[in-house]
Formats: sequence, structure tokens, C-alpha cells
Amino acid sequence: MLVDEALIHVRSGRGGDGVSHFRREKSIMKGGPDGGDGGRGGHVILVGDAHLDTLVEFQHRPHLFAKSGENGAKKKCHGSDAPDLLVRVPLGSTVHDAETGDFVADIVEDGQQVVVAEGGRGGLGNDRFKTATHQSPTECTPGGEAVERSLRIELRLIADIGFVGLPNAGKSTLLGATTRAQAKVGAYPFTTRRPQLGIAELPGDRRVVCADIPGLIEGASEGAGLGHDFLRHIERTRAIVHLVDLAPLDGSKPAENYRTIREELHAFSPALAEKPEIVAFSKVDLVPEEERAKRVRRLATELGLSAHGTGGDDEPVVISAATGEGIRDLLERCYALVKGTAAPTDWRR
Repeated sequence: MLVDEALIHVRSGRGGDGVSHFRREKSIMKGGPDGGDGGRGGHVILVGDAHLDTLVEFQHRPHLFAKSGENGAKKKCHGSDAPDLLVRVPLGSTVHDAETGDFVADIVEDGQQVVVAEGGRGGLGNDRFKTATHQSPTECTPGGEAVERSLRIELRLIADIGFVGLPNAGKSTLLGATTRAQAKVGAYPFTTRRPQLGIAELPGDRRVVCADIPGLIEGASEGAGLGHDFLRHIERTRAIVHLVDLAPLDGSKPAENYRTIREELHAFSPALAEKPEIVAFSKVDLVPEEERAKRVRRLATELGLSAHGTGGDDEPVVISAATGEGIRDLLERCYALVKGTAAPTDWRR
């Protein structure tokens, strides 16, 4: 299960104190200052990790504290700097200050590092204050204070394709049919409560990363049905597959269902509504065979799409995740769309 939000509390290390000390040996009764500096406190650093895909670790370990630097010592010995605390997060993590809401970082590259809490500077020993006119300084400085803050991390899915549609449109079944993802499937709305990721593999060592976005409902752009949470994930996909149920069990009209989702996407973000879209008419296996062609043609006309089978850029793909009909066509279209290549027309040969 993908955990897509976490609240963590971080604290850098305090700087070590500088020391006031004078050299004292048998043969040297009044030696000069030899107090050493303190070491730097450890930073707290977020690191992008391509091998992670969840924030679940922070549910069990929300408090992340770096170590403090060591104090200085006599004989001009400087305290050791504390090691930095590296906190690994999945790519696609967006970080904000939990108290102010200020943006902190967007982690999108493997190995990317962002210091979110700087360690305190090491204090200065009294040896640092010796001058030509001030030969026996006693002053030294304490180490810098630690930085403590709370951070909110949101994980927005990084996927090539996001499956969108009303609840029960067949998104989870499609994800299972096209990838190895084990998405929960059921004949009731809101089967999927959190986004699920899967990788669809195609011949020629090609692949498409797909995301099953939980079903949207009317009013999602205003927060209904956790709409803001779901719409946030769609923002990170490169394109969307809009599933339209050809045989909705509730008796609703497929064309109206399609328009409902489009309106919610536009209301949430006009840029989101401009994402490349492939329309897929799903659950064709539930339509009597003698009615399929007519129903598909009528729905395409109502939505202003090219007729099925014409090869138009906006031609809908007719699929059945249950029987596998149209799945390969859909994946080839998806790959061509996100990779900028032409979809092959001879793969059936």
C-alpha cells in the first residue's frame, strides 16, 4: 500500500563548544592559550532514492536527530565534526515546512541532496583570540545551536500514465491486466483508496509505468471524496488514460460520466486538463455483441472523438480488462504517446 504523506520532525546537531585553556607543563609555567575549537554539528539531509516508492518508514520513525559536534580540548585539539544524517526519500517527494507551509524542496533525481536542517557551527577556542596585544585571552565561544523543525512530505506518483475515471470504471482491473500490480478489485465504488503503481512490459524491452488513481467523483476539485488528494497524484503523470464504462451498473450515461471527470480536472487545474489523453471505452465484454459497434460509435460521436477503427489521434480504444480485448492496442498507444514514437501497426502479424 502506497503511503503518500508523512510528517517528520528533524533536528540537526549542536556545534561543539570551544575551550579556554592554557598550556601548562613543568618547564613552561606560563604557556600561551591552547584551547581548541568545537566540531560542527551534523546536518540533516534528504536524499532522493530511486529504489524507494513509499513513505511508510516515517510512520515508525518520525523523529530524526543528527549528532552534535565534539567539544574542543587542550593542546589546540579540535573537536570532531558530527556525521551528517542522510534521510532517504522516494523520487517525487515534495517537502514543505509543516508550521509555515513554506516550500522546502522537490526531490526528483536519484542522489539529489537537500539540507533541511543545518548543523550548528563549532565554537572557537581561546587560541583563536590571541593577538600581538592580547597574549592571554580567556574568551571562547559556545557551539552553534541545533536547528529543529517539522516537515511535511508528500509523495506524488511518478508515472508515465495515470488511469482516471469514475469509481468502478475498471481502473484497478486494468492495472492488474496490464501490469503485475496486485490492486484490490471489487464490484463497488472506491475499491482503490490509495494510488497503485505497476509496470507494463512490451516487446523490445519497452515498458510503461502506470498508476491506478482512485476514482474521482463530482466535486472532486472542491475536495469531495478525497478529491484533492487524488487529483494531486494525476499532476505528476505524463499522460492519462480516461476510462469510460460502456455498461455502468448504476444506469448512468457514459458520455455524462466522461464530462464529469473532464470538468473536475479543469476545475482543479487548467494545466491538468491539458495533459495528453487517451480515451478507453472499458468493459466492452458486458455489452451484448450485437450492440457493441453501435454503442461504441454513438459514444464516440457524443464525445466528439474519431470513430473507432479510423486511426485518428483521438480515436478511442475499446477494451475489456477481463478478457484482454484491446489491451495490447492500449499499451502501444500509451507507449507511443509518452515516448514520442509512432505506435506500431504491424504487431499482430
